[in-house]
Amino acid sequence: MTRWVATSPRRLTRQPRRRLPYLGPPAYTENPRWGFPPLAWRWPTTVPGAPGAGQPVTVDRVRAVGGHATAMMWSLAGLTLTAAGGEIWRYVLLLNSRNGALSDRVVATSDAVVTIAAVLALAFTVLAGTVTIWWLHLARHAAAEAADQSPPRGDWQVLAYLLIPGVNLAMAGVILAELEHHVLHRPADERPTPTRATKIWWTVWVAAGLMFATTLIWHYRNGVQAQADGVILSALTDLTATAVAVLTALTVRRISTLLAPVDPRRLRHLRVLRVHNAPTPPLRQTRATHSRR
Repeated sequence: MTRWVATSPRRLTRQPRRRLPYLGPPAYTENPRWGFPPLAWRWPTTVPGAPGAGQPVTVDRVRAVGGHATAMMWSLAGLTLTAAGGEIWRYVLLLNSRNGALSDRVVATSDAVVTIAAVLALAFTVLAGTVTIWWLHLARHAAAEAADQSPPRGDWQVLAYLLIPGVNLAMAGVILAELEHHVLHRPADERPTPTRATKIWWTVWVAAGLMFATTLIWHYRNGVQAQADGVILSALTDLTATAVAVLTALTVRRISTLLAPVDPRRLRHLRVLRVHNAPTPPLRQTRATHSRR
């Protein structure tokens, strides 16, 4: 038979901690190797090597990319306007050729102006379109975050709607209207309604697409009159492209301004240079014993 006997546990007495006297701030014999890097605080997306997924898009970044897109659109407008002038000059030469022969130098100059302007306009169209689509991607996410909503469409859907010919004529205005809906902080359950500026841009965009398709089909016709009409259609296509580039530049600047109304680079930093007739501030003659400074 086993008998169990319970005893109370032994209490351990704690030794009181000995406080050391304050010896002043820490001193090092050499520079310490710990601490924060000598960098100012920045958004994680601007740090090299940091993942950009899931990070917020700042309105300053939207404004910066929008400035590049606007400048490229104005350059594209200048090139397409030059190409339209060259096509009009070529048509005038066609009218003058009915009464006599033309100078080879004049004809070669006209052809050179049209060719160079068309090639440069095509290159700038690809470059400006790429930068504008990138601005649209940043603006959509920044506007949705500012409105505390989620983008209605995925990025791949927007890219497909803008790059597929024919579909982009109908969906470009819809995507821009959705962007305006978020920028203007409209309710999420309300249907996006394009503003007057967006309707004007959308109309000119569709007209430019239809004019380009008509001109492209017209060039397959044969005959002298068909070639002369093709020159007129090319000039009209260049003029509508100029209108699209100008309206796109204005739209990018308008949306960027709505997202960030104040440009930090244009803020005037005020500072006090002189104070007149101000009373002398009272100075503290003594310092309390418990104060740190």
